[in-house]
Amino acid sequence: MVSNKMNAQKLAYEYIRESMLNGTYKGGMKLVEERLADEIGVSRTPIREAIKRLEQEGLIKNKHIYNPTAQDLIYIYEMRIVLESFAANRAAKNMTAEKVKELEKTIQKSRDSLMEGQSKNIYNANQRFHELIINECQNPIMIERLEQAQTIFYLFSLRLDIYSRPHIIDEHEEIYKAIKNKNEQLAGDLMSKHLYKDMNFTLEIIGRNGQF
Repeated sequence: MVSNKMNAQKLAYEYIRESMLNGTYKGGMKLVEERLADEIGVSRTPIREAIKRLEQEGLIKNKHIYNPTAQDLIYIYEMRIVLESFAANRAAKNMTAEKVKELEKTIQKSRDSLMEGQSKNIYNANQRFHELIINECQNPIMIERLEQAQTIFYLFSLRLDIYSRPHIIDEHEEIYKAIKNKNEQLAGDLMSKHLYKDMNFTLEIIGRNGQF
């Protein structure tokens, strides 16, 4: 059994979180402290602390893994559309040449990963693209809310394979060019349209499947 308190906390948190994100622990599943302690090899105290932290992140509610509904998805996207459009506008105004270059690299990584059929790598590149832009809003409260939304979003994004949506990388490139050219209004408008298309595509998948 792991003895170091901090190591045990970190292990429990990372184990539970990864099990949620990779689908091993399904949405709606109840987390039982005794069972998790045996499974991970730690005492119940770090399990409780890990659950508390995950509750703060919005991934657990009443000791059950958060299972977002289609309506939850709409609420998350609506928040993202407002905040990330603002962030894209700010990015066009403030982003340094170094960060703009990094933004460009995420697009190339997405294209390479698409050719190789690496959906998780596409997700990682997509997440980094949005993170770079979000950070440019320079508002810690907005950044925190968007980071929480991104984590919740990850619960269903890979399962629904939303990155199969046509032109998603092309849209990133359009946003990148608007930011590079310091066209604030266009950058914000393009981000809004991009996220609306993501939302509608995801809702369409849920509708076809009959459930999330």
